Amino acid sequence: MTVSVPADVLSRLKAVLGEDGWSQDPARLAPKLLEWRDRWTGETPLLALPRTTKDVAAIIGICCESGTPVTTQGGNTGLVGGQIPMGEVLLSTERMRAIRETDTFDDVLVAEAGVTLAGVHEAAAAVRRRFPLGLASEGSATIGGVVSTNAGGTQVLRYGMTRSLVLGLEAVLPNGEVWNGLKHLRKDNTGYDLKQLLIGAEGTLGVVTAASLKLYPVMASRAVAMIGLASPQEALKLLVRAKDETGGAVEAFELMGRLGVDFALRNIAGTRDPLAEIHPWYVLAEFSSGEPGSAEASMERFLAAGLEHGLIQDAVVAQTDAQAKALWAIRENQSPAQKPEGATWKHDISVPVSRVAEFLDQATAAMQAFRPGARIAAFGHMGDGNIHYDVLRPDGGSDAEHAAKRDAGARIVHDLVASMGGSISAEHGLGSMKTEEARRYKSSVEIEALSAIRRAIDPKRIMNPRVLF
Repeated sequence: MTVSVPADVLSRLKAVLGEDGWSQDPARLAPKLLEWRDRWTGETPLLALPRTTKDVAAIIGICCESGTPVTTQGGNTGLVGGQIPMGEVLLSTERMRAIRETDTFDDVLVAEAGVTLAGVHEAAAAVRRRFPLGLASEGSATIGGVVSTNAGGTQVLRYGMTRSLVLGLEAVLPNGEVWNGLKHLRKDNTGYDLKQLLIGAEGTLGVVTAASLKLYPVMASRAVAMIGLASPQEALKLLVRAKDETGGAVEAFELMGRLGVDFALRNIAGTRDPLAEIHPWYVLAEFSSGEPGSAEASMERFLAAGLEHGLIQDAVVAQTDAQAKALWAIRENQSPAQKPEGATWKHDISVPVSRVAEFLDQATAAMQAFRPGARIAAFGHMGDGNIHYDVLRPDGGSDAEHAAKRDAGARIVHDLVASMGGSISAEHGLGSMKTEEARRYKSSVEIEALSAIRRAIDPKRIMNPRVLF
């Protein structure tokens, strides 16, 4: 459903933003109205480009008073369509790029919403700290979007989701008021935690304008290995051994099927096969430690034990940073490598870690029965139970025919996930893609409670109105 914004509202918005604070230029708007996978194309009467929190408050105040819907966008890296407007005013945080503060005593970095994740990493490194959230899209993904979608990534196993890494927020609420909750506190047990409501709310409860982020020490040692193995069952056993061997110092434990590696070799320039022989499955493992040489020693012991017990078929350990980046590039290019292969059904699911192998076996059998010839590219975060289970059209098949079966295929996969106590959206959120589908898997009690929160904070439903309940 599209909306119409009155001309007088647009004039008021332009006035408060100034000449360089808005755009209606089709060329300027085009990249912000197209989702990365080309699945959604939106429209907007105005692109608002605030520089400050005061600007954001002025925009939202006008929209609240006039009942004008607004969608907020960061780096446009979302994968469920929530950032693409369908007639709403589009508020981009791209010009809010200040690092306001770094504090190595409190281990806090305060970044505005438009700072990229890569920018945060650079600012933390400049004071010999690290922000342990890793995404393949870190060069484009912004802090506002990362917080609003409660982004996951490759280091959740050790550090948790985004909500575990945020100490405080500044946000403009749907009535245009500014809430300054940019605290440095590890402990604050004084009632409802408003920042946690805003984290993962996908822009429905306000516009996040800045965040206090938790920093960690730089590690003294790091080991990265690519491991070839026979099945996800072996990967699960290896994960347990990895945690035991390191005392929990596993930074990442990423699973990939061979088909995804083949796509990377075929479609991503410069990719090299990581091992001499072909293996059905691969694990990319990373250990780190504050003690020099400790991660490398742990990795050596872990791999030796895995080979001795028949869990590992082959492995290679990166000897340089360049080699580690090359191994990580294979994992990070799993999604981009699929684009030239044609239509794909994407599933961002999670199940208990203990059931990942079972899910993969059952889901693949179900997909082979439902869509004979479909190609399964499964990969993801074995360490936290999050698998990106992607079903590509049969080789040489019709994109349109495959796309037409997407919803029916998703129902099969998601019903299986639900039967295992899992989630139909592990880290991407619901957006416009999964909001209605989620009603099938959430209880009426939960949906009503979530809806009541939204009604209380955004009674006019102006904030990202197509998303969530």
